[in-house]
Amino acid sequence: MGRQGGRGDAAGDGARTDAAAAAARAALVRVIVADGGLTDPAWRAAFVRVPRHLFVPYYYVAVEDGFEQVGRDHPDPRVRARWLSGAYADTPLATRVRDGRLISSSSQPSLMARMLEALGVHDGDRVLEIGAGTGYNAGLLSHRLGEERVTTVDLDPEIASSARDHLAAAGHRPEVVTGDGACGWAAGAPYDRILATCSLASVPPAWVAQCRPGGLVLAPLATGLIALRVRNARHAEGRFLHTSAYFVPLRGGPEPQPVDTRSLPSGVLDEEPFPFLLALTAGRQGPESAYELWEDAHRPGRERFGVTVRGDRQWAWLDSPDGPHTWPLGDGAAVGTAGPRGR
Repeated sequence: MGRQGGRGDAAGDGARTDAAAAAARAALVRVIVADGGLTDPAWRAAFVRVPRHLFVPYYYVAVEDGFEQVGRDHPDPRVRARWLSGAYADTPLATRVRDGRLISSSSQPSLMARMLEALGVHDGDRVLEIGAGTGYNAGLLSHRLGEERVTTVDLDPEIASSARDHLAAAGHRPEVVTGDGACGWAAGAPYDRILATCSLASVPPAWVAQCRPGGLVLAPLATGLIALRVRNARHAEGRFLHTSAYFVPLRGGPEPQPVDTRSLPSGVLDEEPFPFLLALTAGRQGPESAYELWEDAHRPGRERFGVTVRGDRQWAWLDSPDGPHTWPLGDGAAVGTAGPRGR
């Protein structure tokens, strides 16, 4: 009887966790909707139904001397309650730390919602995700489109494996591939949409080649989100969305190089979106020139900037791809002014 009682206690704990998680998901959706997100009912339903806590059985919280792990299996019920609450907070969660360095995280849910809605998917579309992370984003895509239409790629075998396990626990089995995300996944091409959940210095040509004409590539670049409409296998072009986006860099790609900003006027780095312009251009023209451009162009927002990929060339631009203000991308040209904030 004691063993039966133990099973009953465990079942009761699981039911209470499920009920608390469902309530927390509903509350999270209300927060995102109140902030103007999840206007598409199909995506709203996905966020209500897909259980984020199954994708983050533990995560790390920054403390004075590093990171503290918070998880569902902690013996202290107060810590378990803290874990569940954090799993449904509208914040990014650090999920992989190695040698004191963040290498993977679960993105802020409201940012994920904006990115997924910006994809503009339709029933029947096929999506390639670059950067599996916890698998949560692939779970949302699977709920919306069907798991057979979703492929997610990650360079790290351990991350890919855990994402696959998390997805299965949530009832989804999209294709999870271990491989170099910069190469895409040619075996499943062509895709209608390609979504990156890691920051870039330039756009990998394989993504453009593997996305059908008329399709969309959405990726973080220079603390912004670039939405590229694909014209053919060698040509894509588009503008940045208005939102900021800080992600862990694409592993295997060039690391963002720090910028010496001491020559800039005091406080300018706190004035959005100047840090975005600095990250986009300073690798080619220097912080002072970036500041002069920002002032001369009347402090342009992110939406005035864009990127063109044409054959072996790609460049960022202000207002027009053929205008006077353009900057080549690639070879680590883009630089970082802030650390990663989530994936």
